[in-house]
Amino acid sequence: MSLRRTVVSRVSRALAALAAGLALSTAMAQSAKPLRILVGFPPGGGTDAIARTLSEGLKDALGMPVVVDNRPGAGGQIAAQVLKASPADGTTVFLTHDHTISILPLVVRNPGYQPDRDFVPVGGFATFVNAFAVSGGTPANTFGEYVQWVRTQGGGKGAVGIPAPASTPEFLVKLVGEKFQLDLVSAPYRGAAPMMADMLGNQIGAGVGSVQDFMENHKAGKLRVVAVLGTKRQAAMPQVPTFDELGLKGFADLPYYGFYAPAGTPQPFIQQFAAALAKVVAKPEVHDHLTAMGLTVGFMTPQQLGAREHAYTETWRRIIKTNGFVPQ
Repeated sequence: MSLRRTVVSRVSRALAALAAGLALSTAMAQSAKPLRILVGFPPGGGTDAIARTLSEGLKDALGMPVVVDNRPGAGGQIAAQVLKASPADGTTVFLTHDHTISILPLVVRNPGYQPDRDFVPVGGFATFVNAFAVSGGTPANTFGEYVQWVRTQGGGKGAVGIPAPASTPEFLVKLVGEKFQLDLVSAPYRGAAPMMADMLGNQIGAGVGSVQDFMENHKAGKLRVVAVLGTKRQAAMPQVPTFDELGLKGFADLPYYGFYAPAGTPQPFIQQFAAALAKVVAKPEVHDHLTAMGLTVGFMTPQQLGAREHAYTETWRRIIKTNGFVPQ
C-alpha cells in the first residue's frame, strides 16, 4: 500500500470514528431518555451522596438529564444484576466501589454476574479507606481505649457493625480481632445507613465501613473514627492514626470508586462519558466536596480503573483464601 493510500485510510477511519462519536452525542442530547446512574445502596449513605454530587456535574457536562436510581440490597449485588440486564446503549451506568466489583464475586458462589465478562469500566474518580469507628455511647476516644474497654467491659468480646455480609469490613473485623486478641463478631446490615442509625442510637458499640460513611457524624462529634486502613493518614481527619501505625500492615492497596456500563456499550459513549467525568471531578467545588467526604479524588481512565480493579481483586483473593473463607 502506498504512503498516500495509508494516510487516506487512517484519515478515513479517524473521520468515521469522529462521525460515530458525534452521532452518538447528538442522539444522547436529543433523546428524552435520561442517563441512569445505578447505585447499589439506599439513599442517605455515602455512595448515594457521591452519586448525587456527581450527577449534577455530569448533567451539564453531557448535556442530558441524569437520574440516580437506587437499587439497594445484597451489598450492591442487586444493582449489578440490573446493570447486566440493561441495554448496552449508553443509557445506564453503575456507580460502585470495590465491594460489588472485586469482593462479591470472590465470596458469593453465584452472584448473578461476572464483572470481567458482563461489565466494562467507563471511568474512575477516587480511592478511599475503610475506617473503624466507635459509637457516642462508647467511652473510648482512641482505638487503644476501645480495645481496653472491650477487654474490661465485654470480657474480650464485642460486636462490630458492617454495612454488608461477606464484605471487606467483615474480613477487617476478623483481622483486627486476631491482631489485638479480641473476640469480635461482625453484625451485618443492609447498607451503611441502617448501621449508622444503630451506631447513633448506641445500639452497637462500633462499626467498620468506608470513611465517607462516618465523616459527617465524626465531624459532628456523634461518633468517633479511631483508626483507618492504609499507610497514610487522611487529609480530612489527620489526627486519626492508621492501622499500619497500630501494627496491622498489608493494606496499602486502597479500595476504589468508579463507573461501569454493560458489556458491549459503544466505545464513543465510553470515551464521551470518561471525558465528562474527568471534567466534573476537576472542578474545585466537586473536588473539595468529595475530599471533605473522605475520598482521595483523582480521575482514572477506563483502562486505569480496570487495572486498579484487577490489582485490588487479586490482593483480596489472597486475603480471603488465607482466611479459609468458602464462597456461599
